Amino acid sequence: MKTWAEIQAIKADVNAKTFSASAPGQYRVLVGLATCGIAAGAMPVYDAFIEAAAGNANCKVAQVGCIGMCQYEPIVEVVEAGKKTTYVKMDAEKAARVYQEHILGGQVVTDYLLVENGITCQSLEDTTFYKLQKRIALRNCGIIDPENIDEYIARDGYAALYKVITEMSSQDVIDTMLASGLRGRGGAGFPTGKKWSFAAANQAPQKFVCCNADEGDPGAFMDRSVLEGDPHALLEAMTIAGKAIGAKQGYIYVRAEYPVAVKRLNIAIAQAKEYGFLGDNIMGTDFCFDIGIRLGAGAFVCGEETALMTSIEGKRGEPRPRPPFPAVKGLFQSPTILNNVETYANVAQIILNGSDWFSAMGTEKSKGTKVFALGGKINNTGLVEVPMGTTLRTVVEDIGGGIPNGKKFKAAQTGGPSGGCIPLEHFDVEIDYDNLIAIGSMMGSGGLIVMDEDNCMVDIAKFFLDFTVDESCGKCTPCRIGTRRLYELLEKITSGEGELDDIDELEALAAHIKDNSLCGLGQTAPNPVLSTLRYFRNEYEAHIVDKKCIAKVCRPLLTFTIDPEKCVGCTKCARNCPANAIVGNVKEPHVIDHEKCVKCSVCMQNCAFGAITKD
Repeated sequence: MKTWAEIQAIKADVNAKTFSASAPGQYRVLVGLATCGIAAGAMPVYDAFIEAAAGNANCKVAQVGCIGMCQYEPIVEVVEAGKKTTYVKMDAEKAARVYQEHILGGQVVTDYLLVENGITCQSLEDTTFYKLQKRIALRNCGIIDPENIDEYIARDGYAALYKVITEMSSQDVIDTMLASGLRGRGGAGFPTGKKWSFAAANQAPQKFVCCNADEGDPGAFMDRSVLEGDPHALLEAMTIAGKAIGAKQGYIYVRAEYPVAVKRLNIAIAQAKEYGFLGDNIMGTDFCFDIGIRLGAGAFVCGEETALMTSIEGKRGEPRPRPPFPAVKGLFQSPTILNNVETYANVAQIILNGSDWFSAMGTEKSKGTKVFALGGKINNTGLVEVPMGTTLRTVVEDIGGGIPNGKKFKAAQTGGPSGGCIPLEHFDVEIDYDNLIAIGSMMGSGGLIVMDEDNCMVDIAKFFLDFTVDESCGKCTPCRIGTRRLYELLEKITSGEGELDDIDELEALAAHIKDNSLCGLGQTAPNPVLSTLRYFRNEYEAHIVDKKCIAKVCRPLLTFTIDPEKCVGCTKCARNCPANAIVGNVKEPHVIDHEKCVKCSVCMQNCAFGAITKD
């Protein structure tokens, strides 16, 4: 166990040697080794720098979490005298050149810098992607080595826990959280302080603090990035929560599909125990708190709080009726609080900076910032943290860099399978909990999928329903049967067999599922259908009445045609057609037999002359 004086000495030492402006000629090389970086080939880059810098006391190489701009991975940042240079799309060969020319030669390798709108950026901090962000939950991601507790300490790590233990009562902590206005970042947006106060008021002999790290929405990777880049922030916050409600045990329920996050969490827990931040007599006091990890098996329903707790108990992950709510009877029938990773990532900063600091950001009813995993038809993909109230247009056009290939924005899906689509008419909506609900969507955990004019909104609704049907636990009939029936109706419509009455049936069935499902998964499952019907009913009607898919996505409704003016008779389309549906002589225009055509689009993909179109 370390004394607080020893912790302060560590902080001063690491800041002086690592984070403070170092002398010219001294370098810190940061390699993004989150899952996104590793998948893009960052390990050979890291190994190349380690090998090159071996024996060089003036060059320290460190792994960091997600730096943020995922489409440019592998990313390397070189820091010298407080100045940062960002290299993108790196490989081992490029790493060797950067080491020789930049580290040893003092010259920036401009060939590997990011270019935004024709302007070369010295670092990612010079890009619009970063300038419009405000990082709180992500404050350490891409900056510290997540496997080095000393670097977390140097960035004020565990100072909030020390303040809570030495200066604040449990009620002081809860009052601070209430005054901050922090709402749960996992989806519903329930006030964090209120949830903690309910559990604290319960006088049960045993209580629990749980973390939902079972991030299952398609396109969502916010929590994973925090776990991989700043695991101690979660441990510190959960320990503070334990002190606030009177709990001695915490559990992190994390997806087994997140091996990097699990590894770093285990390392962080061991380090925290060694330093005296976890375990018995924390920081020399009589406060005891421990944290364990429980791995989820990939069931989306286990993101629902009662199903998650049931799974931790070793049972099949199915939701339980509420009430009683977890603050009364949760894990092992004891009072329990559950927040997700991003929610906890804000806690220490609120304690250190005060509730007024946090509540000054955001909107009247949605305080602070929100992290989004920005993906889909967007130029800049990655992690984005912006103040609540930032408009969708700002996120998509400014931070996200707009839609690629000159296409037009059509919609954005927020909240994953539980959310809804935001159309162009609401492009200037200020993103917060209440505004999104008012237009038929929801915040969700933070996945934000951008769609352009080439997306079919009926097909999008079908995609999310397919996911929900597969992930339903089957415990209640409205969800188990109702979602499948919704999917069958969408399949019927996209196959060209729909009738106008199907739209009425979709709406009636969706309302029944929302009102009668047992848990949040079933209650929100119809949202993609309802939101696309609300804003894109014309596309449903075109599928049914005109037997046309406006976006030319739904294959059963497509017709492929060869333009005789453009076809040169090369025979490539005919040779590659799996149905032998194309006929014609060499050097003469070919024709598609629509009776045989299976509408696979292989002919279009193989035509080098643009002679084949789909309608």
